[in-house]
Amino acid sequence: MANRILIVDDAAFMRMMIKDILVKNGFEVVGEAVDGIQAVEKYKDLKPDLVTMDITMPEMDGITALKEIRSVDPAAKIIMCSAMGQQAMVIDAIQAGAKDFIVKPFQADRVIEAIQKTLG
Repeated sequence: MANRILIVDDAAFMRMMIKDILVKNGFEVVGEAVDGIQAVEKYKDLKPDLVTMDITMPEMDGITALKEIRSVDPAAKIIMCSAMGQQAMVIDAIQAGAKDFIVKPFQADRVIEAIQKTLG
């Protein structure tokens, strides 16, 4: 069965890019969210195998959403997505329980490598 993935990013273009990479590589995208609040709600509803989470978003940022999701499900597998130059936030995310991070603009092989490594 395909691994079920939730994509969280406030930019529709970025969601489309990562979704395209995932679908081409046999993953199932079960949902998309535009901010951390939606991400937490959709995680509870959809129970995906993995979440790709943008760090910088309106309403609720990715690190706060990561902490909320992990408080609901400590075993949640979340990979953070960040633009270059956000190293401090990436470190915060890893300390908060993120499994890995991928840098924008997305490189398909790096995205798949991070997901496969995280899913084990």
